[in-house]
Amino acid sequence: MKRLVFLFLLCLSWPVLLWASEPLDKMQASYEKIVSFKTTFYQVLTNAASKEQELRKGKIYFKKPELILWEVEEPEPEKLLVNPQGVWDYFPEENTAYKYPKDKLFSSKTMLKFISGKANLKEDFVPEFMGKEKDGLKFKLVPKNPEPNLVLAFIWIDEKKSILNRILLVDFFGNGNELSLTNTEINVPLDNKLFSLDLPKDVEVIENNP
Repeated sequence: MKRLVFLFLLCLSWPVLLWASEPLDKMQASYEKIVSFKTTFYQVLTNAASKEQELRKGKIYFKKPELILWEVEEPEPEKLLVNPQGVWDYFPEENTAYKYPKDKLFSSKTMLKFISGKANLKEDFVPEFMGKEKDGLKFKLVPKNPEPNLVLAFIWIDEKKSILNRILLVDFFGNGNELSLTNTEINVPLDNKLFSLDLPKDVEVIENNP
């Protein structure tokens, strides 16, 4: 009798599991078709120990295959740029730019990997559908191979557009990195010059090589 009840419950849950995987498949397919996008972001960085939060606002531009401009406008200007020459993190008020190699950027589970659609949600994570919320369809993502910078993630998918509205990444220490995306425009024309960095001559460039 218990086995019959279990099989009955399994049959009831199977269509739900199938439906829950559809939004992930649609989103993955949507990002494969996306050539470019620009969006406004609101970011909240939460320190688990102190409970302090840092709020950021700005714009993100993306163009395939791997051109990214992450431009922070508030509270202080910052430009994170990914182009064929590498990864640049420029702080105008500090007159300093940090340069990193690009090869490891998309190999780890970073926020950039999520927003560029390079994170394979069903291969790299165990997804769990959490229900519908204001920001979209909510999924909990448990990494199959956790890294110090990512042990848990949550995403909210726009049900109509099949794109990300919100992302929350949690690291080993419980620190949160939450990103909300608004006014996202898909396949807009973006000049490659947007992704070049023309630094003033007196900027200090710090190379960060492994």
